[in-house]
Amino acid sequence: MSEATEPLRQFVRRHREPAVVQTVRSTAAAVISYVVALQLSSEALPLTAPLTALLVVQVTLYSTLTTGIRRVNAVVAGVLIAIGFSALVGLTWWSLGLVILASLVIGRFVKVGEFVPEVAISAMLVLGVTQVTATAWDRVLETLIGAVVGLAFNVLFVPPVWVNDASQAIDGLASRIRDLLTHLSEQLGEHTPVEQAAARLHEARRLDHDISHVDAALRQAEDSLRLNPRVKEPLLSRLVLRTGLDALEICAVILRVSCRTLTDLAKTQPSGTLFPPPVTAALQELYSHLSTAIADFVVLITTQVAENAEEAEERLAAELAAGRRCREQVALLLLGIRAETAHWQLHGALLAEADRILDELDVEKRSERLIEELDRHSRSRSAGHQWLSDLKRRVRGSVRRGGGELQ
Repeated sequence: MSEATEPLRQFVRRHREPAVVQTVRSTAAAVISYVVALQLSSEALPLTAPLTALLVVQVTLYSTLTTGIRRVNAVVAGVLIAIGFSALVGLTWWSLGLVILASLVIGRFVKVGEFVPEVAISAMLVLGVTQVTATAWDRVLETLIGAVVGLAFNVLFVPPVWVNDASQAIDGLASRIRDLLTHLSEQLGEHTPVEQAAARLHEARRLDHDISHVDAALRQAEDSLRLNPRVKEPLLSRLVLRTGLDALEICAVILRVSCRTLTDLAKTQPSGTLFPPPVTAALQELYSHLSTAIADFVVLITTQVAENAEEAEERLAAELAAGRRCREQVALLLLGIRAETAHWQLHGALLAEADRILDELDVEKRSERLIEELDRHSRSRSAGHQWLSDLKRRVRGSVRRGGGELQ
């Protein structure tokens, strides 16, 4: 019995995941649209209504009002195409081909975006069950019912805000970056074969794949913030997460370059550690400060409480200051061994890469980015309002000129 109920338990535990929420919401909207269609349509099985509702209901209100509307256009266009064919011919191999061809061509002109194939899918489904034109018009009614129910469902029952999921994804990315820094620090304390250094480089390259997943989660969170009455400051919340992810992405790229530099150094060191013990200890301390700074940075951009954000900002500033002091110590130690090595360019590259990470995580730079993004959005809105003001001014001018002529 317990094994049989385990999937249900997992479903309940994961009730906050987007996939689970979308499943429940889509099912509810489809059932409601079917019940409504049973009352309004003369069809015995008005399945076009739940089909349309499934296509319209999205995981966020913003995507419902954007992609949902395009999907409605696709379904309606497909139904109308099927009505035209059902009035003339039945379903044969050549009429099916004409329906698909016409749907794919017309779909390019009805502004359905990436949902052109859904025009043909809708047309085929309707053509397969519709042989009478009067019956086909019921499909249009069912499509409208499904569209209205789907849109109303997301307006009345606003989807959740997915900021927590995006925050968890960002936190996971930061954890993998910190793990890589830990591996690099441990690697410095022992002999580093080229194969081991190359493994760290491949680990750094895999961060690009992680970033794409985090970016998708963040886009979903941004969409959930748009037009959502639950959120007081959607723009600021979106910009904090977006600029934070941009900074982490740059840090991941810089870290990959550092792994490349350490791999090049490993090729020149067939035995022993890459650096003398004092330099090794200083570099390990520097990477430790970078790791802690990244953790504090993530807390700063994902926290929802102002007091916690202030504490995280103070900790981050202190950690960055300690990291910069440690970086200067590493620079002095490397300068002392410069005459003993021919690879001082690689040493300088490691310092420059550490500087870049410290700079990307800087508190003041983060504030400047937020201000720049807010100003950019303000200018965009002002431009839109200016366009509207110019239009109103032209209209008033036309009315006055027309009034003068009448007089």
